[in-house]
Amino acid sequence: MGAVMVYEERNAWAGLVIGVITITVYIVLVLQQAGGGPLTDVDWFPLMLWTIGSAIAATIVVTIVWGIAVGIRDRDAASASDIRDRDISRLGGRVEQAFVVIAGLAVIALCAVGADVFWIANTMFLGFAVSSVVGGIARVIAYRRGLV
Repeated sequence: MGAVMVYEERNAWAGLVIGVITITVYIVLVLQQAGGGPLTDVDWFPLMLWTIGSAIAATIVVTIVWGIAVGIRDRDAASASDIRDRDISRLGGRVEQAFVVIAGLAVIALCAVGADVFWIANTMFLGFAVSSVVGGIARVIAYRRGLV
């Protein structure tokens, strides 16, 4: 496989890897802070904000550094994009949207039953995170196997 990954494929990989790391780190931090006690007692908001902010920053840094590294070897490949990239991006977006809708419905259900705000916020957070990871998987598969 001698071909260089195109710009959009590198972004898909970066988002996918960082998304998985983000979900894992957040869950570990929440469980550590709970210390075996009720999860609803965890001060989750600062953890969530720092995790989201760190993931955004990491994604930006990784895509910039990876783009520079590719640009040094092949300037045209650093930012090349075509109609296939647009179609793959749309596919990933549709997959992500489905999971965000599912998370939104779960949040509405949790609100309807009067669930603790911890469960409501974390359901939405994990819904966004899972949608991002699943969308990334869809994009990577489409780049590797092609669109059907």
